[in-house]
Amino acid sequence: MHLADTVYDISQQVPTISAWLQSSVGDPQTALDALASIAESAPSRYPAAMFDNTPSPDVPHWLAPVDIQDVWAAGVTYARSREARQEEADDGGDVYLRVYGAARPELFFKARGEWVVGQYGEVGIRSDATWNVPEPELALVMNPALEIVGMTAGNDMSSRDIEGENPLYLPQAKIYRAACALGHGIRLQTAADFPHVPIRLEIQRGDDVVFSGETNTRNIRRRARELLAYLGHSLTFPQGVVLLTGTGIVPPNDFTLHAGDTVRVAIEGVDTLINTVRVV
Repeated sequence: MHLADTVYDISQQVPTISAWLQSSVGDPQTALDALASIAESAPSRYPAAMFDNTPSPDVPHWLAPVDIQDVWAAGVTYARSREARQEEADDGGDVYLRVYGAARPELFFKARGEWVVGQYGEVGIRSDATWNVPEPELALVMNPALEIVGMTAGNDMSSRDIEGENPLYLPQAKIYRAACALGHGIRLQTAADFPHVPIRLEIQRGDDVVFSGETNTRNIRRRARELLAYLGHSLTFPQGVVLLTGTGIVPPNDFTLHAGDTVRVAIEGVDTLINTVRVV
């Protein structure tokens, strides 16, 4: 657990993320308060900066803030995302226009917990795709009762040409090695809905910023209660779950990521996620 600039070792009292999420069911705020008390008496403390390294067995580094939780994602929740999906679709994208206004949201499985890339790790672009982009998103962290206990920054990597060829190819465009990244921690807080906060994306290639953009979560058409109601309908998450809430920042159609690019996702008051890009 880390607070401000200090990391507290609470692994003896809280051995796994799953165990804590399960313990928070029914009264998340009490569980959060207890976690803060545990941190105060932690036997070991470390400066957070010592973990700011590219993941390697030889150095301390951040792990993704999940263990065995599934990561799911919501699609076409911003008007900009609807527009981009229609632009990329070979058939004009009527399916995206319809889902944007429908009662039922688009929800899809994104990654198993062990697949998720953490802070300063490498996210992947598919070797069989020609149009690859990051999708910066606010990620909600829920316990098994689908109560929101925190948030973090997420990157839902996507191959736009694959999905654009046929919407049924979405699993291939979205689910592959190193296609999902989450921030270096969870900003713990209970919430009935996600906050209205700015999200910024910056992509650097060498010494140059080749794309930057900004949106705000107030532009999401749906609210958390809608997304979670459908996510939990006929499905359970005994270890908890993470939900990416969609992207409102889409680079222009002539832009694609290159290996070696650096992607920075900054969500005000939540987290900043930084990854480099590799071909997978």
